Amino acid sequence: MTAPAGGGAPLVAAVHGAAAVLAAWSLGRTLWDGVDRPGTALAFGVLIAAGELLRLGPGERESAPLGAAGALAYALLGEAGARPAGHGPAQTVSVVLAAALVGLVRPLALGRDRTLDHLARRLLTAGFAATCFQPLYHSGALARWGADGPLRAPLLVALLALTALCDAVLTAALARARTGWPYGPLLRDELRALPGIGSAICATGVVISLATAVAGLWALPVCALPLLLTQFAFRRFAAVRTTYRQTVASLARATEIAGCTPPGHARRVAALGRAVGRELGLGATDLDILEHAALLHDIGRLSLPDPLPAGSAAPLPPDRQRRIALLGGAVVRQTGAPPQVAAIVERQADPYRDQPVTARIVRTVTAYADLARQTAPPGGALRALERLRLSTAHDHDPRVVEALARVLAAAGGRKSRENQGNQRVDGV
Repeated sequence: MTAPAGGGAPLVAAVHGAAAVLAAWSLGRTLWDGVDRPGTALAFGVLIAAGELLRLGPGERESAPLGAAGALAYALLGEAGARPAGHGPAQTVSVVLAAALVGLVRPLALGRDRTLDHLARRLLTAGFAATCFQPLYHSGALARWGADGPLRAPLLVALLALTALCDAVLTAALARARTGWPYGPLLRDELRALPGIGSAICATGVVISLATAVAGLWALPVCALPLLLTQFAFRRFAAVRTTYRQTVASLARATEIAGCTPPGHARRVAALGRAVGRELGLGATDLDILEHAALLHDIGRLSLPDPLPAGSAAPLPPDRQRRIALLGGAVVRQTGAPPQVAAIVERQADPYRDQPVTARIVRTVTAYADLARQTAPPGGALRALERLRLSTAHDHDPRVVEALARVLAAAGGRKSRENQGNQRVDGV
């Protein structure tokens, strides 16, 4: 399991600790009071467990949307078949915990990263929603406020919107603690994802809760089916996206096979460019576009009759550099890539002040990779970075160069800590 970056370990430990305390209290309270309406609890537990078992890929924002919808629906359940449900927040968290563990037992056994984060978020969000709704409902406060009739649906939607917002804040905080990336872009990406799969989860949770109150437990499979079909469609989309990324990576290797670029050059530029983009606060969509453009930025060199000396286009005249960039953009457009990717490739030879920030990043990282390769170690990376700083007046954006310097410094610090850890292990 990957250790949290920087000083993020206390935050991760605090979130996991809060979820563990909530789970322990809920289990103890449920065992003491007994399970209210066990059949209803079992039905929702099966729904949540099925959602966790039918998870999406680990890289998706909500890997188990059906499980999330089932947990939220149980948290907002007032009646089942016109009979009061009677369970409280403690039983809600206990049912969600038991069902989530059934679906997560295999990832937990394999020690997959972020699995405990997923479980902690599921418990905390379900507990938050149940604590906000169930005491008000069982005490009769909603009826006194006139929110127990037609106004219940808007109330549930507002409550789930608040729950989704809290979950987005928590998810971004955990990602910041795990990776060390800037918190602002991470939170922005989470908020942008809410109108998509987040709205489907909230809507399904509300529909299941309201339908179960009238039709009983038969409403569970009927209301869960649309989200399940959406989940399968999303999985197909994710598979197509993965295939596209593999196709782009294979196409990027064409320049290496033809001898136009050194082996691994495109992958190094893409990885370093993505890290610089994160440092500058780019969102997930811009980072994907940046990565694809970095992988394909040299594709125009296939038009050259002979490989460039030392694999760098810097010695060429500006008009020839621009022609190579335009040819590369034309090739990228034929691949079906987003227009932004082709635009970045086409504008590599333009003055950096006329380029979007993604093109500036690719330009600077490519120049750094070429200079670092041509400069003899030790100190080659530092000398390459210094040459970039001297070129900020005309060729490179100073903000991008400084972001690159911070990324390299952070990578050097991580490598130094890993070496120290290996030395301590060897010395034991």
